[in-house]
Amino acid sequence: MPLQVPDNYQEGTSTIHGLDPRVKVAAVVMFVLSVNLIPEGDWFMFLLFWIGVWGLIRVAGVGVFEVLKRSVVALPFVLAAIVIPFTLPGRPLFALPLVGWEVTEPGLIRFLTILLRFGMAVQMAVLLTRVTRFPDIIWALRGLRLPPSLVTVIGLMYRYFFVIGDEALRMRRARSARSASLPGGRRPSALWQTKVVGLMVGSLFLRALGRSERIHAAMLSRGYDGSPRLLSSFRMGFVDWLVLGFFGMLVLTLLVWRLG
Repeated sequence: MPLQVPDNYQEGTSTIHGLDPRVKVAAVVMFVLSVNLIPEGDWFMFLLFWIGVWGLIRVAGVGVFEVLKRSVVALPFVLAAIVIPFTLPGRPLFALPLVGWEVTEPGLIRFLTILLRFGMAVQMAVLLTRVTRFPDIIWALRGLRLPPSLVTVIGLMYRYFFVIGDEALRMRRARSARSASLPGGRRPSALWQTKVVGLMVGSLFLRALGRSERIHAAMLSRGYDGSPRLLSSFRMGFVDWLVLGFFGMLVLTLLVWRLG
């Protein structure tokens, strides 16, 4: 069975669903900028912003646990900052048992700040995909004057990742059909499995290259000129301008506050 392109979009009639996609994309970007302008250790401001995130999630009618589940996927990227509490100089708070590593106050504050900023940014991105269809996001990126080549790469990467995934599944199925089991139900050695996986990766790369050329030729034969053709069309309304102005003022206020 071929892979199906998963659409994170959740049908709804909320005000957030009805916003112009350009407003939603711009609002998420401005929200992330605002979060990064909050000073380190200002827990009250972080609490207000987090309440705002969960308020938007409730207004959109998106499941809270669904957002949390999808946000956990990005958690490994935060682990890159796990060494900060131990390496940033400052007043030591406590030492970890067994290893004896000291956690400093500035390091812990910076790590928690990074964790909060990253968590809210990811949850807003998840909310965006839940209330906006992917083709509409592509249309919004074009409407916000991003380079057409970049928008095209994002759209094709999303769509044809699943084409390559389907090819990999067929190759794995073919390998299983041609692999005889060893006596006693024993598995092949790790060296043999590594060699086979390496050959499969090389073959998959060649197949992906050949398929990309065929897909590009098919696109050219259908009139493709380097710019994606989208059927979506939206017009800015009063609520759209109001939301855009609110997030714009939020960024401007925090920027003046930090510079002041």
